[in-house]
Amino acid sequence: MDTEEFRKAGKEMVDYICDYMESIGTKRNVTPSVEPGYLKRLIPKEAPENPEPWDNIISDIESKIMPGVTHWQHPRFHAYFPSGNSYPSILGDLLANAIGCIGFSWAASPVCQELETIVLDWFGKAIGLPKKFLSCEEGSKGGGVIQGSASDCILVSMLAARAEALRRLKEEAGIVEDENDDGAHDSQLLTKLVAYCSQEAHSCVEKAAKICLVKLRILEPEDGNSISAGQLHKAMEEDMEEGLTPFFFSATFGSTSTCSFDCLSEVGPVCQRFGVWMHVDGAYAGNAMICPEFKYLLEGIEYASSFNTNPNKWLLTSFDCSTMWVDDRFKFTRAMVVDPLYLQHSHDNEVIDYRHWGIPLSRRFRSLKLWFVIRSYGLEGLRAYIRNHCDLAKRFEALVKSDQRFEVCNEVKMGLVCFRLNGTNKINQDLLDTINDSGKLHMIPSKTRGKYFLRFCVVAEKATEDDIDHAWSVITSVAQDLLDSLYIENKDMQYVKTDSLPPRSASPVSPVKKPSEGGAERPPLLRRLTRQFSFTKSVSRDVFQRSFSRNSLHDGVSPIVVLDEDGQQESQEDVFFGTAINGHTSTILEESVQ
Repeated sequence: MDTEEFRKAGKEMVDYICDYMESIGTKRNVTPSVEPGYLKRLIPKEAPENPEPWDNIISDIESKIMPGVTHWQHPRFHAYFPSGNSYPSILGDLLANAIGCIGFSWAASPVCQELETIVLDWFGKAIGLPKKFLSCEEGSKGGGVIQGSASDCILVSMLAARAEALRRLKEEAGIVEDENDDGAHDSQLLTKLVAYCSQEAHSCVEKAAKICLVKLRILEPEDGNSISAGQLHKAMEEDMEEGLTPFFFSATFGSTSTCSFDCLSEVGPVCQRFGVWMHVDGAYAGNAMICPEFKYLLEGIEYASSFNTNPNKWLLTSFDCSTMWVDDRFKFTRAMVVDPLYLQHSHDNEVIDYRHWGIPLSRRFRSLKLWFVIRSYGLEGLRAYIRNHCDLAKRFEALVKSDQRFEVCNEVKMGLVCFRLNGTNKINQDLLDTINDSGKLHMIPSKTRGKYFLRFCVVAEKATEDDIDHAWSVITSVAQDLLDSLYIENKDMQYVKTDSLPPRSASPVSPVKKPSEGGAERPPLLRRLTRQFSFTKSVSRDVFQRSFSRNSLHDGVSPIVVLDEDGQQESQEDVFFGTAINGHTSTILEESVQ
């Protein structure tokens, strides 16, 4: 493809993207209807030996690619959290890809380092972070960096905390490090280190602990969905009495399951007392701190050693773009500095080289798209976008509360509402399965304290009240059909509700005649079909017992149905949660009539 061909193809692609974005809500279903392996039947098994015309390639988008897309920008998509996207962000990525530099150091591409530092200071100030996190402040040792994901942020912060803890333990033991250190001391001391987090924390904390080869103590919140200071203090004190060393705590700042918050002003002093590195994971909710009305949640952030939030979730910036700040970049980078001669340059001591701030050496020019977004919308425009989502979530919450059949399961502070039918976990699982199978909406479940519920998140950039009302109409319609199917006829030919069911509706139950008498037919029995997007996987009890630990973390959204020896689902109390593969898993339950 030469320049003129690219110019022509580029314009066509921009037109295609515009058409896609504008018509996604009216011309496409929110989830695809394909089966696993569909693409293998459409694409040749071998790569082409000769070039293909661009027209042939672009024509395959609609016939081969789009049929398998789950449309995260769809107004009917209410799963997970927003997947940030906007035209300025797309243009930023386009230009960054064209420049094609690998900005691992200032010398490799000066603007990559300098723009990232400036934009992170912009954003950090807008959030309201203390001055110690900003590189622009005179005398500050802190600074910001863009990582690939919140998982990266938590991993590198734990690595840095581990390095600091090992250094302190060596000093206390009188161990002197030298160039010939074989790491034997580190191996012995690692067994003493303990990290902490809430059961509400993201599964990436557990993964980071596995990579860092340290113990992880997962605490079940005692009150609501937040860890208390007393609970954290007790856990750390107990471990110290056992000869262990607390070194890291990941505070939850808008959890995946319920958007819950640990109180930083309470847990922060505990971390300070024990010399523990406190990382604050605000992947979703941290973005909302640009709004003054939410800044009260940041009280206590001064105790944190690091903080992250993802503009690629709730700030209209496309993945990947996870922003992170540390209060001491020298402690932070000490764990990751590797400095071969071929990467050194004459300005080493004058500038920040972000190759020391993360796992990969190679780095994309990600600050460009964030710069484009902030300038294009302005902070007020971004605040309006976030406030609209929060207002719409409150609207949905009010609708749930107005219907006696439903209950709200979380404190709605942001754009996430957790809700359920007043009934069994099984009824709510059937409700979600049926809604997702209809293709009219897309949501995911979660579970806390044994209670299964549905997560409804406002995600579309231009979401409206009509979108919320439409979603509630679909939910209530499916719920009514589900409840109708669970009522039985008594001797007076009326439906009566079975145990543990909410009322069918606010209106009185009306008599229903048998079909043989010429009356309306009884509502059809609901069938549990094999569904691609039910987010459930089945395992045997033997596999479950080998793999599941009550102290292990979960992603909060993927139920595991434990089967008995005959392969049948056991009681709903035996439904647990496990880590999803690639974000979702599929049900393998056999078709059965409920």
